[in-house]
Amino acid sequence: MTTDAHDTTDDSTGSPWRHWTELDAARCVVVPGAADDKYSRGVLGMVTGSAEFPGAAVLGVEAAVRTGLGMVRYLGPGRPSRLVLQARPEVVTVSGRVQAWLIGSGMNASTRGSAAAQLLDHALDDGVPLVVDAGALDLSDRIGTRAVLTPHAGELATLLTARGTEVDRATISAHPEHWAAVAADTTGHVVLLKGRVTHICAPARDGEARVAVRVEAPSSWAATAGSGDVLGGIVGAIVATNAAGLQGLDDAATAERLVGLAATGAYVHAWAAERASDQGPIAALDIAHAVPRVIARLASGIRA
Repeated sequence: MTTDAHDTTDDSTGSPWRHWTELDAARCVVVPGAADDKYSRGVLGMVTGSAEFPGAAVLGVEAAVRTGLGMVRYLGPGRPSRLVLQARPEVVTVSGRVQAWLIGSGMNASTRGSAAAQLLDHALDDGVPLVVDAGALDLSDRIGTRAVLTPHAGELATLLTARGTEVDRATISAHPEHWAAVAADTTGHVVLLKGRVTHICAPARDGEARVAVRVEAPSSWAATAGSGDVLGGIVGAIVATNAAGLQGLDDAATAERLVGLAATGAYVHAWAAERASDQGPIAALDIAHAVPRVIARLASGIRA
C-alpha cells in the first residue's frame, strides 16, 4: 500500500483533487472496544439484489460482513434472501434499527415492482445515511438525508441526462473529475464515480474549496462482474460503523466526512483486489474475501 499524496486541480471546475492515502483511510476504520456489542459496532440495512440479479445481494452482504460491522439486515425478495442466508447465516432478514442503508445494487429501475419500491421507500424515509447504487440512483431526487451516490460512468450519464444534462458514457469517462463534480452539484449529494481511478467529491459551497479526492487502484484486475456490488457493501459498512460520528455535524462537515468514508471504501476495495489477485485474475467474491486483511492493516496503523 502507498501513503503518497499528490494534489491536482481540474481546470474545468476549479476543484482540488487530493489522493486518498493509507493514513487517511486508517482514520476512518473503527476498531471495536471492550464495551462494544453488535449494535454499537454498526448495523447496515441493505435493499439490494433482485430476481434478475440475485448474486449482487450475496456479494454486497459478503463484503459488508467482512468489513467489520456488527450486523447486516438484508431486506429483499425470496431468491436473493435465500442465497444470502446460505452464504451468511448470521444475516438478519427482518426490519429493525440500522445506522445506514445500502440500496440499489443489483436492481433495475425499469423493472422495479411494488414490493421492491416499498422496501426502497422504507430505506429512503428512515432518516439515516444512505449509500445509493445502480438501480436506486433514479430516486436521488427523493433523498432527504445524508447520502453517497456510487455510479459508474454509464449510470452517471443516465442520471445526469434525466436531470436535464445531456452527456454520454464516453464523455464522462474522458473527464471524470469534471463530471463527478457536476453530478455532486446537480444532485446535492456526495458522488463516488467508479473507475480505475475513483473520484469522490462533495457539492460545491460558496466561498469554500470543494472537498474532492481520488483513489487510484494499483491494477485493473478489479474490473470484473460484481466488483461494484462488493464496493457498495464495503462503503455501506464503513458508513454504518462511522454513523455516530456524523451526528450533530453541519451540512458542510457531514459532506466532508462522507467523502472520506466513501474514499476509504474505495481504498479498501482497491487494495483488497490487489491482495486477492497477486497480479493475476480474480472474481468479485475474491475481493470480498480479502477485505479483512486490508482492514487489519489499516487498524494496525491506528494502534501503532
